[in-house]
Amino acid sequence: MMTECTNLQFVSPFAFEAMQKVDVVRLASLSDPELRLLLPCLVRMALCAPADQSQSWAQDKKLILRLLSGVEAVNSIVALLSVDFHALEQDASKEQQLRHKLGGGSGESILVSQLQHGLTLEFEHSDSPRRLRLVLSELLAIMNKVSESNGEFFFKSSELFESPVYLEEAADVLCILQAELPSLLPIVDVAEALLHVRNGAWFLCLLVANVPDSFNEVCRGLIKNGERQDEESLGGRRRTDALRFLCKMNPSQALKVRGMVVEECHLPGLGVALTLDHTKNEACEDGVSDLVCFVSGLLLGTNAKVRTWFGTFIRNGQQRKRETSSSVLWQMRRQLLLELMGILPTVRSTRIVEEADVDMEPNVSVYSGLKEEHVVKASALLRLYCALMGIAGLKPTEEEAEQLLQLMTSRPPATPAGVRFVSLSFCMLLAFSTLVSTPEQEQLMVVWLSWMIKEEAYFESTSGVSASFGEMLLLVAMYFHSNQLSAIIDLVCSTLGMKIVIKPSSLSRMKTIFTQEIFTEQVVTAHAVRVPVTSNLSANITGFLPIHCIYQLLRSRSFTKHKVSIKDWIYRQLCETSTPLHPQLLPLIDVYINSILTPASKSNPQATNQPVTEQEILNIFQGVIGGDNIRLNQRFSITAQLLVLYYILSYEEALLANTKTLGLHSALLRLLATNYPHLCIVDDWICEEEITGTDALLRRMLLTNNAKNHSPKQLQEAFSAVPVNHTQVMQIIEHLTLLSASELIPYAEVLTSNMNQLLNSGVPRRILQTVNKLWMVLNTVMPRRLWVMTVNALQPSIKFVRQQKYTQNDLMIDPLIVLRCDQRVHRCPPLMDITLHMLNGYLLASKAYLSAHLKETAEQDRPSQNNTIGLVGQTDAPEVTREELKNALLAAQDSAAVQILLEICLPTEEEKANGVNPDSLLRNVQSVITTSTPNKGIEEGEDNLLCNLREVQCLICCLLHQMYIADPNIAKLVHFQGYPCELLPLTVAGIPSMHICLDFIPELIAQPELEKQIFAIQLLSHLCIQYALPKSLSVARLAVNVMGTLLTVLTQAKRYAFFMPTLPSLVSFCRAFPPLYEDIMSLLIQIGQVCASDVATQTRDIDPIITRLQQIKEKPSGWSQICKDSSYKNGSRDTGSMDPDVQLCHCIERTVIEIINMSVSGI
Repeated sequence: MMTECTNLQFVSPFAFEAMQKVDVVRLASLSDPELRLLLPCLVRMALCAPADQSQSWAQDKKLILRLLSGVEAVNSIVALLSVDFHALEQDASKEQQLRHKLGGGSGESILVSQLQHGLTLEFEHSDSPRRLRLVLSELLAIMNKVSESNGEFFFKSSELFESPVYLEEAADVLCILQAELPSLLPIVDVAEALLHVRNGAWFLCLLVANVPDSFNEVCRGLIKNGERQDEESLGGRRRTDALRFLCKMNPSQALKVRGMVVEECHLPGLGVALTLDHTKNEACEDGVSDLVCFVSGLLLGTNAKVRTWFGTFIRNGQQRKRETSSSVLWQMRRQLLLELMGILPTVRSTRIVEEADVDMEPNVSVYSGLKEEHVVKASALLRLYCALMGIAGLKPTEEEAEQLLQLMTSRPPATPAGVRFVSLSFCMLLAFSTLVSTPEQEQLMVVWLSWMIKEEAYFESTSGVSASFGEMLLLVAMYFHSNQLSAIIDLVCSTLGMKIVIKPSSLSRMKTIFTQEIFTEQVVTAHAVRVPVTSNLSANITGFLPIHCIYQLLRSRSFTKHKVSIKDWIYRQLCETSTPLHPQLLPLIDVYINSILTPASKSNPQATNQPVTEQEILNIFQGVIGGDNIRLNQRFSITAQLLVLYYILSYEEALLANTKTLGLHSALLRLLATNYPHLCIVDDWICEEEITGTDALLRRMLLTNNAKNHSPKQLQEAFSAVPVNHTQVMQIIEHLTLLSASELIPYAEVLTSNMNQLLNSGVPRRILQTVNKLWMVLNTVMPRRLWVMTVNALQPSIKFVRQQKYTQNDLMIDPLIVLRCDQRVHRCPPLMDITLHMLNGYLLASKAYLSAHLKETAEQDRPSQNNTIGLVGQTDAPEVTREELKNALLAAQDSAAVQILLEICLPTEEEKANGVNPDSLLRNVQSVITTSTPNKGIEEGEDNLLCNLREVQCLICCLLHQMYIADPNIAKLVHFQGYPCELLPLTVAGIPSMHICLDFIPELIAQPELEKQIFAIQLLSHLCIQYALPKSLSVARLAVNVMGTLLTVLTQAKRYAFFMPTLPSLVSFCRAFPPLYEDIMSLLIQIGQVCASDVATQTRDIDPIITRLQQIKEKPSGWSQICKDSSYKNGSRDTGSMDPDVQLCHCIERTVIEIINMSVSGI
């Protein structure tokens, strides 16, 4: 496109800016050819009624009319503006519809009748209206083809846009059409269409110049519709060229357009081309060019998408075989190479130092250095080439590699920027060792590295930078000696500031040079000790420091291997520290202590470093003991003193650990948790922290003499008076809450022995809660004795029967004794909390007791078992059997405890008589949602929520939740055993871990017992409501399928026994998962049909029921009000027959009505 438009005149930036600002004075200064391109807009501006009615615009309009008065082409444009554009738009819309109807390739046209000649001749002989129609028809055809091409580029040959004689007239018509018909011809769509014709860029620039406000819109549209890689296709290259012409016309917006390119990740060649155009116009020579900044930003920025997009552009550009000089990538590389060569030293000798004249002055080098003003630019170029090669995969040419090596081995001035440049050059040599390909280049590199070592001290002293490149050289040498190639790669990547892939094999040659020619291990070790310490070392000093080198040498034990003392260096560095603390100091101390205590090898136990002497440690703290003059006499900073203190303490700790002595606390804790798990309950530890924390101190402050004077005897007397006086016992136990746990021990027996008195009616809740609080405090200091006393105190008081006194051993053998307490405990939440706490502890204690018993009796039983078996190779079988028996006993014990606790959750007969709802946790909430009388449901729910049963249920659910989490097999065993279905709303809503039942419900449904299948389906219905998850849906679908299968195999009696309790569960399935509606309705109709077939000869009203079900399924909306009928709700219709199938049919009908009502009401 660049070549096809070379002979055409484009709108100049001066003219475009004048149009943008409507600067009439500038417009008047334009030449006639320049003004000719802008006539469509100027004529419309002069003829159309303006929105601006100011006097200044009136003057400007006169100037525009005067400017246009002498231009002949104005008349033709005025004639174009005189056309009826409304009729033209209607005809164009009709043609669009006709093209859409007949297909894009149809030759039919409403805008233009049958052409007698070619488009060019028709255009020449036509008047203004017909010219508009010719151009509009051709443009619409191209736009339609673009919309149908699905992104595939095509080139449309059109005489109208190619004839050089009528280009200006065609451009006038195009501009007028777009201005007068903007809805039919959106400017972005027109711009897209012009890319597909010859001279499209010229037409596009004229169009935008006549509508200058559309510049950003057109550019963004072209970029958004553009290709991700523009140089890969003809369409991408034409789009890039067109946008470059637009930006040349409006250069002030070129960088903004470039930003659009990066934002959309399209047309990378355009972004580079615009940058190249901008770079040629900028005057800065010494600074970093815009091209370097732009490409570096793309490859080194944080946006991974942009980095990948531009890297693909680089890789694809290298693979193309066409002429490289026309490639944007080639132009970019050429420009970068020119910038690189522009800062290289002009005088450069390729001789090595040894070839220099001996008589040469010592300060004169055969190597000319980089200019100081070029150092920053050179560093930026090096990082850019690293990114191009390491991230974008650029393969340098021989010329590029040669010039890069010349730049890397140049010698910068001793400035901070020079230190940075040398570090980057060194890391680039390590990362891209292929740049060094010939022996001469390798020798050049070795000479440069030797220069680095020699000049390192001078650079550090002159530049004022503590972290010089000498430490990096030393560190890399150490890494090479210890073969830590990955550490070198990390060092290179962190210095370059980019993550690039470096193969360890590529470092083999550099390793040989470092370890054999430059830095042997002994040289490295000896040199490291002579490196001066960093003054005032702190975290503010970044980069690679001597401390990093010493740390690596200590880790590799090089100092002990070569018998080099490092103690003095470390001591001096510790003294030269300040805040904020450098992060490498603590690891240095740790590895130094390890090298003191641990020999480098077993064969040489004396190969250790020397520790810091006591006198040196005392010197650090000189003046600290000086009393008031501490600040005056102190020589060392507080940081140094703290580091030495850390060294002393760490040394002592490492010394103890090195003598193989184990910590007592951890060993005791391990033994306690293994053998006495009931003493390691986490809840008790948390409670103990609360008791021994700040609250305890506050309570001690509130402690009065009255609390100290209350004796256990007084407490006993107060408990004896509880039936008639609550005040005294309340005052005493409130005072006791201020005592510590150890001070409460004398009162433990009185508290526990009188607990049964608290079960009588009328005892205030506050007394019960305070006793519970005191019990929990005592539990932290005397748990086992307290538990035994409490269990014995809470035994049921039966007349004429002597109560048994249980021991600790009895309770560990049978933890269920805890639950054989007075039945009143089950409705006393504070005491039930204590009971559940003891039950949990004894269940854990029983497991430890049985495991210990198994180990104790294993050796005693083995001889008799071996004699009984009498078979070789089977002596371990009884041991396995005993282990299994123990596990079975524990499982039975846990499941029995769970079953008893669940039984406690059921209301007693007395509670039922008082109106307590069995489903006190969940059913009330559901009733509030589903009932037609919400006020009544809320009142019932509140009554049940404010009762002791509800609180006991919550406590039990918390314990069951912990047991299920600790061992999910308990949950599986309990549900395989089953429990009353009335408890299902409680357990599902009150135990958060009940969702694990979804894992084994399919197995439970597969059991042969009908009762277990019924229980599984009822359990699943509640789980689906509570956990409406995809897993619940799959299990529910399985349950519906199983019910359908059982329908075909069950006898009449079993069918009635199975479906009567499970049909209500189908309502819950539909409520949780509406997609199951169809399957469940089909199942219900199928059940009804089976039942009807069994009683068809006896009962004539069954078939009408089936008919109603079919009608309900097909038209549910017509039956949505049936549920309001009390006969359907109460199931009183057709209940005269006691036949099971008849009852089942009526149950099915009620279920269907309930499902439909639920779905219609939007539940």
